[in-house]
Amino acid sequence: MLASLIGLAAVLALVFLRMPIAIAMGLVGFAGYAELRGFRASISMVGRLIIDTAQDYGLSVVPLFILMGLFVNKGGLSRELYQVSYAFLGHMRGGLAMATIVACAGFSAICGSSLATAATMSKVAMPQMRKYKYADSLSTASIAAGGTLGILIPPSVILVIYGLLTETSIGKLFIAGIIPGLLGVLLYLAAVRYTILRNPEAGPAGAPTTWTDRAAALRGVWAVLLLFFVVIGGLYGALDFWPLHLTFSPTEAAGMGAAGAFLIALSRRSLTFEGTLQVLIETVQTTASLFAVLIGAWVFSNFVNLAGLPEALTELVQSAGLAPMVVMLMILAIYVVLGCVFESLSMLLLTVPIFFPLVTDLGFDPVWFGIIVVVVTEISLITPPVGLNVFVLKGVVGDVTTATIFRGVTPFWIVDVIRLALLVLLPSLVLFLPNSM
Repeated sequence: MLASLIGLAAVLALVFLRMPIAIAMGLVGFAGYAELRGFRASISMVGRLIIDTAQDYGLSVVPLFILMGLFVNKGGLSRELYQVSYAFLGHMRGGLAMATIVACAGFSAICGSSLATAATMSKVAMPQMRKYKYADSLSTASIAAGGTLGILIPPSVILVIYGLLTETSIGKLFIAGIIPGLLGVLLYLAAVRYTILRNPEAGPAGAPTTWTDRAAALRGVWAVLLLFFVVIGGLYGALDFWPLHLTFSPTEAAGMGAAGAFLIALSRRSLTFEGTLQVLIETVQTTASLFAVLIGAWVFSNFVNLAGLPEALTELVQSAGLAPMVVMLMILAIYVVLGCVFESLSMLLLTVPIFFPLVTDLGFDPVWFGIIVVVVTEISLITPPVGLNVFVLKGVVGDVTTATIFRGVTPFWIVDVIRLALLVLLPSLVLFLPNSM
């Protein structure tokens, strides 16, 4: 156990020294494994992991969902999602901020990336909110918070990675994220309402829209709805009827989604040869960086498991006589602290190999734990001092200070904590849909 604790401290130290998390975990894992089993065994382990990762059919779901999200962005669907949300909500005080959150939720359903959702929606929603003189704190906070939904509402890349790390059903993880995701939307709307009640001038009402305008806006999002239905419906057998009889594995669903997003972008004449090439290059770059982090995480996980840290933690908990829920609350407290200094994927890859065996030994459902981890990760995306969504938004908007965004986002991470408490105390909110499959 001592060796693994030293290794964990070494990873944290290297990350604080600004070494990429993939290299830090890989180096420490390699060195620790070599210390315990020998240099040749460590070389063999790393080589096997690299080959297995490159040849793993299940991992092909990652680049396909990334490709799907990029094609959706090229197709301009984010603007149509915002327009339909604005048509129904924009006439109310704070309605543009509410429309932004709803549009982020819709975009998340076909993107799967929080950073991409926040960056894309900022370009669509921010000009409208500035037109109606919204406070910068509310405008940027609604985009940053709404963007966090991208890693929970299916399809979610981070849920895919959690499923691959823990060998948990990706299909069950996807459907388990629906109710917590919708709950997050409702609580974010409540946060906007609270902000407006405190300061009515922060979010003036937008121009009213007629039912004709609303119907026209709804017709504009048919492609989004169809794409989501094909991907998620095929995954859960909703398309298994005559004459279709279509059921997809997660990889097949991702492939259908990527192909559908490409056809939609092509049909809208928004895709050029240069644009397609750029999408493919971005997909390769993002996938390569994710795979590097995955390999580093697996190398470090092998070292930690060999050093006996998960078993030692289980024995420690059992000897202390702590109740399972007390242990879970301690784990969540660690996640909250780590979320202040780590970005979401790094935090998940560093901690899940350590905590997952302990959590399952205590009798917690792995699907439930996956959703809880993602919700905690969502909170880390908008909390200081890191708050990756905040910094992405700062980079896009430019003329709004980071302090302004963090001040505006405070009600949103508070309701996120409330949602986390509800999901911990009422596991059925997470497990109802997976258990009903």
